[in-house]
Amino acid sequence: MKPWTVGVAVAAALALASTAACDTTGAPRRSGDGDSLTIGVLLPETETSRYETFDRPLIERAVKDRCGKCVVRYANAENDVQIQHRQMDAMLTQGVDALILDPVQEAYLRSLIVEAAELNVPVVSYDRAAEGPISGYVSFDSDAIGVLQGEGLLDSLGGRADGARVVRVEGPLWNPHHVAVSMLEQAGAHISKTYVTSGWTPENAYSVMVGAIAELGTDGIDAVWAANDALAAGAVSALKGADIDPLPPVSGQDADLSAVQRIVNGEQYMTIYKPYGLQADAAVEMALALARGESVRSIATGTISTETARNVPSVELAPALVTVDTVKDTVVRGGLYTIDEICTPKYRSACEKAGLID
Repeated sequence: MKPWTVGVAVAAALALASTAACDTTGAPRRSGDGDSLTIGVLLPETETSRYETFDRPLIERAVKDRCGKCVVRYANAENDVQIQHRQMDAMLTQGVDALILDPVQEAYLRSLIVEAAELNVPVVSYDRAAEGPISGYVSFDSDAIGVLQGEGLLDSLGGRADGARVVRVEGPLWNPHHVAVSMLEQAGAHISKTYVTSGWTPENAYSVMVGAIAELGTDGIDAVWAANDALAAGAVSALKGADIDPLPPVSGQDADLSAVQRIVNGEQYMTIYKPYGLQADAAVEMALALARGESVRSIATGTISTETARNVPSVELAPALVTVDTVKDTVVRGGLYTIDEICTPKYRSACEKAGLID
């Protein structure tokens, strides 16, 4: 995995929007040493591999690269809102200069975000827009993700979209991309069943897909819309276990390595690539600037408004669709994985067929 530089992050972010945001950060946050800050990082769970594999190390590296004396205080909530509440409360009590927060649930930490504002601790909401007076927001364009998911499934169905029976598999506290539902329904596809799992694990998705197959029949599923790659893995396992051949197209999200390998191997149709390095860089730049009382005008590419905060400086990055035809141009070119990491001996033949190796 290649490191992301400040220049690359800012240039890529600025390319995604034509108008810079107005500076709405308010008064300086801290009066301490701007080179010896403590940045709290709160991530939501470990069931999705991205957080520990990419987000955490990329954020920690970005802080170190930009501020050698700065310290990262890290916690993962293991998908438990009460645990995350305690973790954030502890960080505010112990003292941090800024927080990068990916909330398990957007509304649950609102009172603590209010408390952080009262303590002049800026909160940069990461990936999901938390409720409360957040000072910044860094994520990916959710509407674009929905469009890509819809386009990917429609492409996979080809001329069979009209009347296609689609099973949706979602995780807990998931905010579905309704734009994709609209695209599928406008094309004549039918959402046969929607399942919400109790956790973001392949095992949970496997269980609900076994039930879907039992209810709809082995020939009653034309496509599976899985909310992320962990759920896609469980869905694919259940379909294979039922001896369904050929497999219906299965979507995913997050570009897990195993998902990319399934795509190359013809078991999963698509996933969504998000350049986590750019996201981590933008969040760290914003958190450090806010902690120092500096403008984020040159970092933000726009603003967002929620029910609890208005004109929040934001960076919303562009995702990309990954299919067997775009692996090189997305996850490989973006430095997420190398060809050698994808094309292990198990997948060498599939990689040769896909044109990834000679």
